[in-house]
Amino acid sequence: MDEMLLLRHGETEWSKAGRHTGRTDLPLTEHGEDQARALAPLVKAQSFDLALVSPAQRARRTAELAGLTDYEVDPDLWEWDYGGYEGITTPVIRESHPGWYLWRDGVIPGDTEHPGESAEQVAARADRAIERARKAGGRVVLVAHGHFLRVLAARWLGLGPAEGRLLKLDTGTYSRLGYEHAEPVLVTWNAPLS
Repeated sequence: MDEMLLLRHGETEWSKAGRHTGRTDLPLTEHGEDQARALAPLVKAQSFDLALVSPAQRARRTAELAGLTDYEVDPDLWEWDYGGYEGITTPVIRESHPGWYLWRDGVIPGDTEHPGESAEQVAARADRAIERARKAGGRVVLVAHGHFLRVLAARWLGLGPAEGRLLKLDTGTYSRLGYEHAEPVLVTWNAPLS
């Protein structure tokens, strides 16, 4: 694989409000659709040997508005399952768990639709996505979610999943993973086009 382009989906009402949005399937806001359209020149300027998109409608809609027409939906690209913290903001969680930090403290179990995941479980999915990308060769594009892509980038760099905490990632941005002297590196991170 030469390079992996990462696209974080555009804004949703929950991402705008800071609510943890794992498996809840929300649409993009109007601003989120604008963010996705702003990615189109970047996507159209390249051809891809593999395009993978999360099953979430916010990711699929971002892919389509960015101009990706031939992609495969990959369940490994779902966002972190936040379990009992699904839909809740960090300040609200900290009311009952002072100092809570996702990257250190993880999530609590939720209902059957949101059982929750550990950072290591997210990393296992990210590792499978990286392996698929490497096998595909050439240029690869992934359209997914903030925390998932942060874990994926940490794993790309050979770091533990919790090191994704160092890689802030905004909605509607792009990032590039590649190589320098045959070693994995971040080429571009959290770059906006809108």
